[in-house]
Amino acid sequence: MKKTPDIEPDAAAAWSVDEAREMYGINRWGLRYFDINEAGDVVVTPLKEKGTSIRVLDVIREAREQGLHFPMLIRFQDLLRDRVDRINAAFRSAIKEFEYQSDYRGVYPIKVNQLREVVEEIIDAGKPYHYGLEAGSKPELFAALAYHKDPESLIICNGYKDHRYIKTALIGMKLGKKVVLVIEKVEEAKSIIALAKKYKLEPTLGIRLRLASKGQGKWYGSTGDEAKFGLTATEILQTSNLLKDAGMAHCLKLVHFHIGSQVPDILAIKKATREAAMYYAKLKKTGHDLEFLDVGGGLGVDYDGSRSTFHSSVNYSLNEYARDIVYNVMEICDLEQVPHPVIINESGRAVVSHHSLLVVETFGHIKKTPDSPKIEKPRIEHRLVEDAWHAYANINPGNPLEAYHDALHLKEEVQTHFGLGLIDLEVKAEVEKLFWLIGEKVLRHYEGAEYIPEEIMELENLLSSQYLCNFSVFQSLLDHWGFGQLFPIMPLHRLNEQPTERGTLVDITCDSDGKVSKFISHYEEGIETLPLHKLNSEPYYLGFFLTAAYQDIMGDLHNLFGRVNEAHVFLDEDEESGYYIEETIEGTSMGRVLSMVQYDARELARRMKKQFDRAIKDDRLKPSEGMRLLNEYEQGLKEYTYLDLE
Repeated sequence: MKKTPDIEPDAAAAWSVDEAREMYGINRWGLRYFDINEAGDVVVTPLKEKGTSIRVLDVIREAREQGLHFPMLIRFQDLLRDRVDRINAAFRSAIKEFEYQSDYRGVYPIKVNQLREVVEEIIDAGKPYHYGLEAGSKPELFAALAYHKDPESLIICNGYKDHRYIKTALIGMKLGKKVVLVIEKVEEAKSIIALAKKYKLEPTLGIRLRLASKGQGKWYGSTGDEAKFGLTATEILQTSNLLKDAGMAHCLKLVHFHIGSQVPDILAIKKATREAAMYYAKLKKTGHDLEFLDVGGGLGVDYDGSRSTFHSSVNYSLNEYARDIVYNVMEICDLEQVPHPVIINESGRAVVSHHSLLVVETFGHIKKTPDSPKIEKPRIEHRLVEDAWHAYANINPGNPLEAYHDALHLKEEVQTHFGLGLIDLEVKAEVEKLFWLIGEKVLRHYEGAEYIPEEIMELENLLSSQYLCNFSVFQSLLDHWGFGQLFPIMPLHRLNEQPTERGTLVDITCDSDGKVSKFISHYEEGIETLPLHKLNSEPYYLGFFLTAAYQDIMGDLHNLFGRVNEAHVFLDEDEESGYYIEETIEGTSMGRVLSMVQYDARELARRMKKQFDRAIKDDRLKPSEGMRLLNEYEQGLKEYTYLDLE
């Protein structure tokens, strides 16, 4: 039975920053981008050993001075560039190590984070490597064509395609861009052939394989025989013959596969790569002038730092991934005696995840027990209250479990009596308060114990506080709500103090699912409470890390909470602080988010004005007061959707 790490208030004086690093796992999942300084504050080092560190609290202060409120997303753009550099370096190193006789050309799949600022930064960072883009829809292709400049980098076109999609890709080819149309089904091949002849153009084509090999993790269901995309062996031959009959056999340049996002086990990647490489070799021998093997996405991120095959982790490093891809492609191609292809991969999650940090402010907590250290005997005279006090006062090292069982019985008994109208509310309240105090005292007797009964572990979770956080799970942490994805979450300061509380995090939406109640730990499946500090009169900031993949773009408008404020940070040696905030982007206003569900701000104001005019006419409001209140309403439409805690 797993046990959550001990929190011993009496040991606070002996607490160290190293213990905080271990408790929150930042030394495991942080990849040396994130750490804690000696003052107990989280710092970010976007270029690792090549650059300086930034204290997150300093960025928060500057962003606040520029008018941003919480929740706030901080993007470290240099970290994004570093990820592009390291992925390309990993493949270049593997190619050199194995004397691979071809090259690597990565592409960034826009779907992972389509925000212009992110795409622009990746394109710029990828220039030395001819790093390209992948589009999976018409809008993504339109954006990719406009921002793609490097004639040597690729644009890979995935997803189902209609005539407009195909025509737009052909326009890119006409401009001299290396656009590859990946055939997802046989009918697409027929449309591409017809339109290419109409435009008098020889297209660059690829085919997507439906492999027998399956991925693992949360998204494994998108692969294998149940896959949504890809051609079977029969359909591959059918497509091959269509191209040959049209005189376009030489246009087939690429073979592509995808075994799902966030693949946790390197063995699944190896197996799929070998199967795809065999398809490549066999097709090459049938007369197609193949040049590229696209191994798709799947390169995972170790969110929990466990280096395991749990869905929120991976059991391999970036360098191991690159070496295994290169080696297995080479081995199959050498076996089949065909030239080595240019290797492409579509790493999105591993490129963008680390570069953004969601900062959330807590504004209160819900506790089961009072904060007062002195507990006095209740003055209410009633048998149930007296029994509960006796159970509390007589807990000792020999009877904690028995005392807890007595408390459970009393809690049930008081509920029965209350339901029958035999006791008043004061008695019920006093027994319930004592129940939680008994639970708290019982837990202290189990601190450091080698064996902890399961019901005591459940009690620990029951006693945890709920920390109220100014954000929406549905907008900023959708994969946690939808898939149970775990993200690193921790305080951004006070880490030189030992956390003495345990809590779950609840958001400000009117939904019981708007919470985070599973957190990373040494255990693969995570723990149900997060170590936190007692709230005081100062702001308490929490950081949600590794959220830039999908969370930024797939946010839900639950309760009409919109996009959050953003601050974009760049390193700069000439700045005294070593960095500067290059840009701030205000989050969605109330008027704007209402327009997304067909409410016009001007029409809302007009309707409200009618109601104020009527109230003034009926002498319920003075004209000056009515106009002031109407102005308040109109001003509110321009403001942020989240709570203003000031």
